[in-house]
Amino acid sequence: MTAWLDAQLGRVTMYRLVLYGLGILFAAGLVFTLLGVIQPGGGSGVNGALAMLASITVAFAATALSSWLFSAIFRVTPHVESTLITAGLLYFILPPSLTLGGLGGIALAGVIATASKYLLAVRGRHIFNPAAAGAFAIGFTGLSYGAWWPGNPWMLPFVVVLAFLILFRTRRLPMGGVYVGVGLAAAALQYALFGLGPVAGLQYAATQSALWFFVAFMLTEPLTMPPRRWQQLVYAGLAAALYFITFHLGPLYNSPEFALLVVNLLAFLVGQRRGIRLEFAARRQLSPSSWEFDFRPLRPVSFRPGQFMELTLPHGKSDSRGWRRVFSIASAPGDVLRFGIRLPEKSSSFKRALLDLEPGAKVSATSVGGDFLLPDDPERPLLLVAGGIGITPFVGHLEQAAAEAGDRDIAVVYAISSNDDLAYAEHLERAGCRVAIASPEKPSTLPAGWTWIGPDRLTGASLLGAVPDAAVRDVFLSGPPSMVASLKKALRAAGARRIHTDVFVGY
Repeated sequence: MTAWLDAQLGRVTMYRLVLYGLGILFAAGLVFTLLGVIQPGGGSGVNGALAMLASITVAFAATALSSWLFSAIFRVTPHVESTLITAGLLYFILPPSLTLGGLGGIALAGVIATASKYLLAVRGRHIFNPAAAGAFAIGFTGLSYGAWWPGNPWMLPFVVVLAFLILFRTRRLPMGGVYVGVGLAAAALQYALFGLGPVAGLQYAATQSALWFFVAFMLTEPLTMPPRRWQQLVYAGLAAALYFITFHLGPLYNSPEFALLVVNLLAFLVGQRRGIRLEFAARRQLSPSSWEFDFRPLRPVSFRPGQFMELTLPHGKSDSRGWRRVFSIASAPGDVLRFGIRLPEKSSSFKRALLDLEPGAKVSATSVGGDFLLPDDPERPLLLVAGGIGITPFVGHLEQAAAEAGDRDIAVVYAISSNDDLAYAEHLERAGCRVAIASPEKPSTLPAGWTWIGPDRLTGASLLGAVPDAAVRDVFLSGPPSMVASLKKALRAAGARRIHTDVFVGY
């Protein structure tokens, strides 16, 4: 089921999934308002629906126009999907209105949200979630307030399902679980202390607060999130506590917007504290269906082997997958960043634009992150299992291991669809580790220490046959969702306890 859901959600990017989710919530809210069962902004029926339509139109117009203006001033290409998401979030945070004051507040929030990307930024990296910055500024000035009106029992089923899908797609379910758990506990405690009872606190937080909408659409914003999983768990817990624990310090008080801005600032301090600019250097074909791309960072980029980077490549005639894609870094830290990318015959417009890059072309990246990292203890034996282009994070791992003192005990199992798809064979041979190949046909020649598993699809049984001591190794699985899910299950059954996964979704 997990692999199937991965495959379905992998058809769209994270940005597109969030946009579709906002569209579903807009449609549901409009229907419920026309039916008179909810009153966003205090109105229901036809007047409420007109307020919703007017408010979302103003939010989109103000955010889009200000985005165009600021991008022209700063000479950058605006990310259209990001602009639309910011407008949609503001629409759901602020109360819909038909008054000039209410609509003016929404418009100003859109302008402030856009401005925060450019003005509240350090060395090309914005610090705060734009929608939270815009809503907080409007609330701070008293022009409007955060209503978070999707927080009601009628909208709850839609918001919860979308929250699960977005958290699942972005691999943020543990972070979401921490936020929900801490939020519910804090709300129950607050209500108990005020004499209202913990059950009432749980009911309020679960059904009438911003909890589910916030965790799905705000907390998961990738550009303002810390890079490591443990940091993200702390980030989520602190955001929940700051929202649900009541305080009032002058003009500051607990709210979802304030909570997010605080943890955004902390995330900035522990993450990549500058925008990332890369210069394209060279490309080489690894196999008939895969290429390697070399980039030189214009300024040093901090990362660890096994992490990923999100590249931004504006291009004409963009398809539904957009301008941003996440790729594993196929190199250890150094003067060159490498990405190994599968390029099938029918590739996305992003990948075709990447293939058309000329040396010297400049490319932006938004973030570095991930926890697909080797253990610090070099004495722990490793098993690296790759499916197809899933070999890329292991290239950086092997380069790191080669640079360390001593020899690490590393076994590699590499599943490919044909012998022509054996990418990075020279890296594996140079690393000197034990390698087992699963391919439909036996390779004509194999380096010393390499074996051929057989022509059948890589399974848990064949993997354990090739590496009998897999259960005592730190296992790293990288590849398509179905392969990773089935092998992880088999390894768990065999007794393996330290299993790390890197799923290539939508490739």
